[in-house]
Amino acid sequence: MSDPVRPSLRGALTERLGIEHPLFAFSHSEHVVVAVSRAGGLGVLGAAQLSVEELERKLAWLSEQLGAVPFGVDLLLPGRYEKAEEGGLPRARLIAQVPIEHRRFVADLLEQHGVPELEEGYEFGDVVDGEGVPVTGNHTYTAKDTAPLLEVCYESEIALFANALGVAPPDVIDSFHARDILVAGLAGTARHGEKHRQAGTDIVIAQGYEAGGHTGDIGSMVLIPDVVDAVEGVPVLAAGGIASGRQMAAAMMLGAAGAWTGSVWLTTEEAETTAVVKEKFTAARASDTTRSRACTGRPARQLRSGWSEAWEEADLEPLGMPHQGILYAEPQVRIARGAAAGAGGSRELATYFVGQVVGRLDRVRPAAAVVEEIVGECAALIDR
Repeated sequence: MSDPVRPSLRGALTERLGIEHPLFAFSHSEHVVVAVSRAGGLGVLGAAQLSVEELERKLAWLSEQLGAVPFGVDLLLPGRYEKAEEGGLPRARLIAQVPIEHRRFVADLLEQHGVPELEEGYEFGDVVDGEGVPVTGNHTYTAKDTAPLLEVCYESEIALFANALGVAPPDVIDSFHARDILVAGLAGTARHGEKHRQAGTDIVIAQGYEAGGHTGDIGSMVLIPDVVDAVEGVPVLAAGGIASGRQMAAAMMLGAAGAWTGSVWLTTEEAETTAVVKEKFTAARASDTTRSRACTGRPARQLRSGWSEAWEEADLEPLGMPHQGILYAEPQVRIARGAAAGAGGSRELATYFVGQVVGRLDRVRPAAAVVEEIVGECAALIDR
């Protein structure tokens, strides 16, 4: 006996993008992007920490792997930064602005936990000596850094561009529209959604308080319908707390056209997360996350760790963006490598951005299986 035909979630947005399911997967892993896009969703590559060369290589690889199957890219385009009229401060100056007391605090924290130094010959970002304490930075958030990345995106075969730091500048939106590429933007309030609509953003992503990474103060149950009402017909994707078909269906009942997901892919086989982080995620509960400035300088939800707790207890305040991210750049690599090697207390400091839905991520699975489960359950519930 043949299986009954599964109800479809296709609508105007899926038709416009040429995808089967309104399930969008933000991931720093190009392998997750491929798996989700091949399974009928839309994989979106998080590219904020990539160099121009790395982004070119990854987009070329994605195009080769996916052919005509659509995928997208997500960048952080800052709305405000010092010397914006000049394209932002030079990278070396930004790195040099990190206070020596913050450098010493981090150096002491890593030493206390026995986190090993990077081995000789391992090159990482830019290095500026601060009274004997090395400081590095892998990326910053100014136009000088993002403009070359945008040029790579313009010349790529992406179907969607997403800005994770507010409303993209008008010239950026116009440039993508001229190439028939849709533009999405994250919103944490109804007012943010209105600004996106006024700017010509094609898709507004309503990201609730429970989401991983940079989040606002409003929970998804309140935020989603508020944004849907505010944007007057612009498609809205729900983000925050979605790791099952039940949760996706609930978001669509609130008016969302689909789901923008991130945390659920972090425990897939194709994810960029380390084995240590995957183990910590699958053992975690919803209450094991914290919204902290410890990694980027902006409130970002992550797994609670020795790193976030040290900053909560410190006499020092975390720096703002991008300086806290610059401060965290090399320690992040050292902690990950130390945790993988079982060195000292490196594992205690290991963390990653993840939402409160981490409590439901109890096993490692292929990304395609996650797509099938979420979409199948969601479609069946909506049909019922």
